[in-house]
Amino acid sequence: MISTHVLDTSRGEPARGITVRLFRIDGDERELLATGETDADGRIAPIFGGELEAATYVLLFSAGAYFRAFGVATFFDEIPIRFVIERGPRKYHIPLLLAPFAYTTYRGS
Repeated sequence: MISTHVLDTSRGEPARGITVRLFRIDGDERELLATGETDADGRIAPIFGGELEAATYVLLFSAGAYFRAFGVATFFDEIPIRFVIERGPRKYHIPLLLAPFAYTTYRGS
Protein backbone atom coordinates (compact mmCIF):
# COMPACT_ATOMS: atom_id res chain seq x y z
CA MET A 1 0.00 0.00 0.00
CA ILE A 2 1.15 3.49 -0.76
CA SER A 3 0.09 6.68 0.96
CA THR A 4 1.47 10.17 0.46
CA HIS A 5 1.25 13.56 2.10
CA VAL A 6 2.25 16.81 0.38
CA LEU A 7 3.07 19.91 2.39
CA ASP A 8 3.58 23.28 0.74
CA THR A 9 6.47 24.66 2.79
CA SER A 10 6.26 28.05 1.08
CA ARG A 11 2.70 28.55 2.33
CA GLY A 12 3.04 26.56 5.54
CA GLU A 13 0.04 24.36 4.82
CA PRO A 14 -1.04 21.10 3.19
CA ALA A 15 -0.95 21.10 -0.61
CA ARG A 16 -4.54 20.44 -1.68
CA GLY A 17 -5.48 19.35 -5.19
CA ILE A 18 -2.17 17.95 -6.45
CA THR A 19 -2.64 15.17 -8.98
CA VAL A 20 -0.45 12.17 -8.21
CA ARG A 21 0.00 9.20 -10.51
CA LEU A 22 1.51 5.85 -9.53
CA PHE A 23 3.38 3.85 -12.17
CA ARG A 24 5.03 0.45 -12.13
CA ILE A 25 8.35 0.49 -14.01
CA ASP A 26 9.59 -2.45 -16.09
CA GLY A 27 12.72 -1.54 -18.04
CA ASP A 28 11.78 1.36 -20.32
CA GLU A 29 8.06 0.65 -19.95
CA ARG A 30 5.78 2.14 -17.31
CA GLU A 31 2.26 1.05 -16.41
CA LEU A 32 -0.19 3.47 -14.80
CA LEU A 33 -1.63 1.81 -11.68
CA ALA A 34 -3.53 4.63 -10.00
CA THR A 35 -4.30 8.34 -10.13
CA GLY A 36 -5.39 10.41 -7.17
CA GLU A 37 -5.62 13.96 -5.91
CA THR A 38 -4.47 15.23 -2.55
CA ASP A 39 -7.30 16.12 -0.18
CA ALA A 40 -7.71 19.18 2.06
CA ASP A 41 -5.05 17.76 4.38
CA GLY A 42 -2.63 17.20 1.46
CA ARG A 43 -3.03 13.43 1.68
CA ILE A 44 -3.78 10.47 -0.51
CA ALA A 45 -4.42 7.66 1.91
CA PRO A 46 -4.06 3.91 1.52
CA ILE A 47 -4.89 1.97 -0.49
CA PHE A 48 -3.46 4.08 -3.33
CA GLY A 49 -2.64 1.56 -6.01
CA GLY A 50 -3.72 -1.40 -3.90
CA GLU A 51 -1.29 -4.10 -2.79
CA LEU A 52 2.06 -3.71 -4.55
CA GLU A 53 4.43 -6.54 -5.35
CA ALA A 54 8.22 -6.40 -5.42
CA ALA A 55 9.11 -4.05 -8.32
CA THR A 56 10.22 -0.52 -9.19
CA TYR A 57 7.61 2.24 -9.01
CA VAL A 58 7.36 5.98 -9.49
CA LEU A 59 5.01 8.51 -7.93
CA LEU A 60 4.59 11.49 -10.26
CA PHE A 61 3.42 14.71 -8.61
CA SER A 62 1.92 17.51 -10.77
CA ALA A 63 3.56 20.35 -8.85
CA GLY A 64 3.56 22.87 -11.71
CA ALA A 65 -0.22 22.88 -12.06
CA TYR A 66 -0.56 23.33 -8.30
CA PHE A 67 1.67 26.42 -8.21
CA ARG A 68 0.20 27.90 -11.41
CA ALA A 69 -3.24 27.79 -9.74
CA PHE A 70 -1.83 30.27 -7.17
CA GLY A 71 -0.07 32.37 -9.81
CA VAL A 72 3.31 31.29 -8.42
CA ALA A 73 6.31 30.70 -10.67
CA THR A 74 7.98 27.31 -10.14
CA PHE A 75 10.97 25.46 -11.50
CA PHE A 76 9.34 22.02 -11.27
CA ASP A 77 6.49 20.94 -13.50
CA GLU A 78 6.33 17.29 -12.45
CA ILE A 79 8.23 15.67 -9.61
CA PRO A 80 8.99 11.97 -9.97
CA ILE A 81 9.85 9.92 -6.90
CA ARG A 82 11.19 6.56 -8.03
CA PHE A 83 11.47 3.79 -5.45
CA VAL A 84 11.95 0.04 -5.19
CA ILE A 85 9.87 -2.41 -3.21
CA GLU A 86 12.02 -5.47 -2.57
CA ARG A 87 9.56 -7.55 -0.57
CA GLY A 88 5.92 -8.29 -1.04
CA PRO A 89 2.94 -6.25 0.20
CA ARG A 90 3.63 -3.73 2.96
CA LYS A 91 2.62 -0.19 3.78
CA TYR A 92 4.79 2.61 2.38
CA HIS A 93 4.28 6.28 3.18
CA ILE A 94 6.11 8.72 0.89
CA PRO A 95 5.74 12.38 1.95
CA LEU A 96 6.72 15.32 -0.25
CA LEU A 97 7.74 18.70 1.17
CA LEU A 98 7.23 21.16 -1.65
CA ALA A 99 8.25 24.73 -2.51
CA PRO A 100 8.39 26.52 -5.87
CA PHE A 101 12.16 25.97 -6.25
CA ALA A 102 12.90 23.02 -3.97
CA TYR A 103 11.49 19.76 -2.69
CA THR A 104 12.46 16.94 -0.39
CA THR A 105 11.08 13.52 0.36
CA TYR A 106 11.71 10.55 2.61
CA ARG A 107 10.28 7.15 3.45
CA GLY A 108 7.81 7.80 6.21
CA SER A 109 6.01 5.43 8.52
